[in-house]
Amino acid sequence: MELGACFRGLNFNRTTPYCIAAHQHSIKCWRPCNNNASSASFQARRSCCTATVKETNSSTVAVEKVKAMSPDYSWDAELSCLTALCPLDGRYWAKVKELSPFMSEFGLIRFRVLVEIKWLIKLSQIPDVPEVPRFSEEAESFLQELIDGFSLDDALEIKNIEKVTNHDVKAVEYFLKQRCQSHLETAKVLEFFHFACTSEDINNLAHALMLKEVLNEVLLPVMDKLITAIANMATANAHIPMLSRTHGQPASPTTLGKEMAIFAYRLSQERRNISQIEVLGKFAGAVGNYNAHLAAYPNINWPQVAEEFVTSLGISFNPYVPQIEPHDYMAKLFHSIIQFNNVLLDFNRDMWGYISLGYFKQITKAGEIGSSTMPHKVNPIDFENSEGNLGIANGISSHLSTKLPVSRWQRDLTDSTVLRNMGVGLGHSLLAYKSALQGIAKLQVNEASLIEDLDQTWEVLAEPIQTVMRRYGVPEPYEKLKELTRGRAVTKESIREFIEGLDIPFEAKKVLLNLTPHTYVGAAVELAKNVEAAVSLAYGDKNLNQI
Repeated sequence: MELGACFRGLNFNRTTPYCIAAHQHSIKCWRPCNNNASSASFQARRSCCTATVKETNSSTVAVEKVKAMSPDYSWDAELSCLTALCPLDGRYWAKVKELSPFMSEFGLIRFRVLVEIKWLIKLSQIPDVPEVPRFSEEAESFLQELIDGFSLDDALEIKNIEKVTNHDVKAVEYFLKQRCQSHLETAKVLEFFHFACTSEDINNLAHALMLKEVLNEVLLPVMDKLITAIANMATANAHIPMLSRTHGQPASPTTLGKEMAIFAYRLSQERRNISQIEVLGKFAGAVGNYNAHLAAYPNINWPQVAEEFVTSLGISFNPYVPQIEPHDYMAKLFHSIIQFNNVLLDFNRDMWGYISLGYFKQITKAGEIGSSTMPHKVNPIDFENSEGNLGIANGISSHLSTKLPVSRWQRDLTDSTVLRNMGVGLGHSLLAYKSALQGIAKLQVNEASLIEDLDQTWEVLAEPIQTVMRRYGVPEPYEKLKELTRGRAVTKESIREFIEGLDIPFEAKKVLLNLTPHTYVGAAVELAKNVEAAVSLAYGDKNLNQI
């Protein structure tokens, strides 16, 4: 997902000025005129160009606007919510922007810088590499500040270098050499930036850090909110009876809470699977054999050094690799995300159906419109939006999971362009999660509709009646209930009349006579009430309220 930018505050009834922010680099990044963001921290800057937006009836102006959008028109504008090709960087930017520090081009460059600097520091800690003496505390602080203070200006400078090198990783190396020339200690070891590395040594660790950080900082917390919201629905509605439907037809009653509990538990299981996937990294040179390392320093145990370095970044070490880390863990990760998404998609469709049945009302918001022609409509748009985005997310994630583990011989470049789309798949997933949460927040249980459905379906008591008849040896119990209920109107009176005529013990008959579609819910209430404990088990020792 590329860096996003969006015009804010446009009012088509007035003139709105925008200005290009002056930049010391030839590559411009859109930002508002009053942006005073610190260079030490990432902040996506908004686009602003010299332009006015006016209400006009002039057909000439309209034609000129169309011409301006034509393929032949040279437009220097980097990005706005109106020009972005991807809706994540346009219409939906506000809902997914927290992914940008990790999954954008900026995020990739930032983590490349981190890996290059950390590798230089690691070399300085190896006694058998005397050409890189151990850095002083002040020198290490200088290098660490290059990481901590990495800014959009720095990233843009690297992109300008890339215009010359036509190589993104080499541009990072040159950038660091330039920055470190001014420091006495680092200036002496500039050629040990990127020492014995292939680009994939840097890239695979950068991608691993991107995924690790975005999971921990963004995706898993939102998944937790979703699971918690559904689990809260389960406990709050544990006692509310509801007619089940199998094959779309009336079936044995359940409770609304228990049906929500199913999804909370399923999602918690998939979330746990995602969190347990081991993120892997390699650092073994051009073809995974430490060829260049051993040519320069044959007496160093480079596999051990590589493992120490990779694990120091919080990444598990993969010792057997070609040029690339083979991406098997990524395939597993994206498959697991797909499965989480599939469960949520199932939830969305069920909620859509329950709203259609009238089991839920949706809280309306003043000013919102459901249909451009039917004023009465209150559509389940949040669950529909979530479902649609899950489909896009799964399509992209499916390609990532099936393509990334496949590479010709020791490496081809097909993974590179595919990896740049990780943020797109994760972005549509995040958007889907937030849309589902928004939909849940609007729901209001309509108990009257639930009661009405149960009152009309006394035939669902055929199951317990024939089961009790089996216990007491009544011949052909199933067939007798089939004759009574299948394709016929069944009422409270007809059911009671049938029970009264059964040759079974009085106490058993009394239990059946006390049953109603509202009370025949089995253990549903207890299952719903206990869902928090079940979900917490999926997280280990955490209580649901701590998630």
